Amino acid sequence: MTKEPTAAGGTAVMHIGEVAARTELSLRSLRHWDEVGLLRPSGRTDGGFRLYTESDVEKILVIRRMKPLGFTLEEMSAAMRDLETVRDPAEADRHDAARARLVDILADAGERREKLERHLAMADEFIDLLGQQLS
Repeated sequence: MTKEPTAAGGTAVMHIGEVAARTELSLRSLRHWDEVGLLRPSGRTDGGFRLYTESDVEKILVIRRMKPLGFTLEEMSAAMRDLETVRDPAEADRHDAARARLVDILADAGERREKLERHLAMADEFIDLLGQQLS
């Protein structure tokens, strides 16, 4: 019987392959995000393999949702820091500033989504046009 890996506090951890499969991201993306400091795994094995917690996976999914909107690594990193800040009661003195920045990001995300909708509508029109020409 194989024992499931756990972090020091007894929290279950996953290797990068499992995280990649669960998040539908490539190993390369996850490694890159670690290298640039966007999202570091919670731990490593003695051999240096990345170990991720469920909390890490939740953060990865937030980042994955930002990617199609065209946010840069720096913008995603700033948003993740602000999300961490507003979730941390010990950072109460910084909550207002972090919330204000997140409100701006929310507005920006809405605008980016609208642009994607316009592009999708154009793609649908093109597909319809080709379908009509070929029928």
